[in-house]
Amino acid sequence: MKKLFALICIVFFLSACNTMEGFGKDVQKVGSKVEGAARK
Repeated sequence: MKKLFALICIVFFLSACNTMEGFGKDVQKVGSKVEGAARK
């Protein structure tokens, strides 16, 4: 039972890392567009 719980925790941790990485990329894209608009 403890192994199953540990496995579930690891899966959630890894999926959270991927989600935050994707969120960071989205924020970076928005920042680039805002910066481009500010230069015009």
